[in-house]
Amino acid sequence: MTANPHDPAPPPGLPTPQQAFEFMQRMWNPLGVPIPGFAPPGTPTAAPAPVAGAMPFPNPAMMFATLDPAEVERKLGELRVIENWLAMSLSMLQMSIKTMELQKASLEALRGAAPKGGEGRRQAPSR
Repeated sequence: MTANPHDPAPPPGLPTPQQAFEFMQRMWNPLGVPIPGFAPPGTPTAAPAPVAGAMPFPNPAMMFATLDPAEVERKLGELRVIENWLAMSLSMLQMSIKTMELQKASLEALRGAAPKGGEGRRQAPSR
C-alpha cells in the first residue's frame, strides 16, 4: 500500500492504517499460515508455492507459550486494547437498540393518540 501525499498523517501515538491492518492480521492469524487469496502485508500478491518438506508453520515458536515477561505484557496490552474496543462497540450497539426502541414507542404513542378513521379532521374548504 503506497502512502498518498495528500492524506493527513495520523495523530501522534496512533498507528497508521497499514500498522492497524498488520496488527489485526497477526491477531487473526498468529501462526502466519498462508490463507488462499490473502497475501501477508509487504509481500507480492502472488505467494510462492510451498516447498515440499518445509515446516508446516513458518514460525514454530508460535506453537508454544512465550517465557519472556515483556512479550507476555505486550500481548496482554494488545488484548486489553481489543477488549476495550469490543466493549465500546457493544455499548454503541446497546445504545442504538435503546434508541430504536424509544423511536418505536414514540411512533406507537403518536399513532395511538391520532384520531381514528378521520374523526376530528377538518376538511379543506373547496373552491
